[in-house]
Amino acid sequence: MMVSLNWPRCVGLAVAVMTLSACSGSSNQDLKDFIEETKRRPAGQIEPLPPFVPYQSFTYSAMMERAPFDPPVEDIDQLILGKNSNVKPDTSREKEFLEGFNIESLKMVGTLEQNGILWALINDGQGGIHRVTQGNHMGKNYGRIVATSKRQIDIIEIVPNGADGWVERPQVIKIAEKE
Repeated sequence: MMVSLNWPRCVGLAVAVMTLSACSGSSNQDLKDFIEETKRRPAGQIEPLPPFVPYQSFTYSAMMERAPFDPPVEDIDQLILGKNSNVKPDTSREKEFLEGFNIESLKMVGTLEQNGILWALINDGQGGIHRVTQGNHMGKNYGRIVATSKRQIDIIEIVPNGADGWVERPQVIKIAEKE
């Protein structure tokens, strides 16, 4: 009886045998030496765990008091309510045209200099352009222009403080940027 040899299968088997024999040879001797050397070293001591300290809760006793970074209540009252303030609007003064508009609806669109006086040009939102300068009034909250520049108008409004008094509030109208 004749047995036929399958050469590719035989070559594959030979390669597998050689690979296995290479892994089990002396190439692992350095690994074995390292393990033996490590076993021969004296054993170290492990430090004991630190003692357990139970958690002690903290009760914040100042929860209902003023926060340390907030101003005192008297200062807040003075800022918000305007106590000890002599601020009040001049109701006997004749109102100017731009005092009929909300300050938020007014836009600064440019400036004009005439006779050494810088005038700001204000668009009222209804197609009208008006010129104003320092000392003029605008806005429904008794706004008085305190400074004009080529880029903005600084205004001080007098608004109610909610406790039968008045307080000054600064406003700025900057020149409208081109779109």
